[in-house]
Amino acid sequence: MGLTARIRTRDGWAVSHAVVTVTDMTGTQVVRAEADAEGTVRDTTELAPGAYTVIVTAVGYAPAASSAIVTASGRAEVGTVTLARQGGTELPPPGPWTVDPAHSSVAAVAQHLGISSVHGRFTDFGGTIEIAPDDVTKSRVEAVIRAASIDTGNGMRDGHLKSPDFLDVERHPEITYRSTGLTAAGSDRWTVHGELAMHGVVRPVDLDLAYLGTGADPWGGTRAAFRATTELRREDFAMNYNQVLQAGIAAIGTTLRVELDVQAVQGDSLPAA
Repeated sequence: MGLTARIRTRDGWAVSHAVVTVTDMTGTQVVRAEADAEGTVRDTTELAPGAYTVIVTAVGYAPAASSAIVTASGRAEVGTVTLARQGGTELPPPGPWTVDPAHSSVAAVAQHLGISSVHGRFTDFGGTIEIAPDDVTKSRVEAVIRAASIDTGNGMRDGHLKSPDFLDVERHPEITYRSTGLTAAGSDRWTVHGELAMHGVVRPVDLDLAYLGTGADPWGGTRAAFRATTELRREDFAMNYNQVLQAGIAAIGTTLRVELDVQAVQGDSLPAA
């Protein structure tokens, strides 16, 4: 006898802090129960046969209401109740996540000669993500990139990018990013506000972030995928080198388009290889 229900996010994850309230047709509360760590509610209160309203609430999620019929056995099986993030915005389950560099990429694109693009990437980086359990705007992101790991597919060009004309990797070996807040920009999109430290200069930089989903991996872990983009102006980070060609065309564009494809593993460390 009693009430049973399973509370899940749209991705199928348990909402462990959900509260289920049941009212009869007069609006009188007859049951109030909290979900366990698995997002399951089991309440043994004996209910009279009839129709009831079930309301599910959880901090950070939009409330959900449904009807339930209690049979002569006194049992109400509500089934699975899916909660949407407040405002419709989804994120992975709360807690720590660790960026997996082997399945992520940090890339940048610069215009060359005004007619084509040069693509580069950093091969040595790491990062952490902390999804806040109640107020997702308090979630945090931190990343560190080894500046000397720049790779554009051309050794001479890479050497120049590592020089004092650009990254000056001897004096500034690390590029760091630390978030300062998040703003929802859609059902699965966010603006991440943060500070980027590069070439000895710290500037506020926003990332346009898309959450691509969460799922199990073949190694028994759970992974979340993200894509983020932003644009940087080289002069904002004291990288003013350029070569002006005929007709005033700059050899290297002043704007960099940064593209991040990130896989993160649930937990505060990567699994052993």
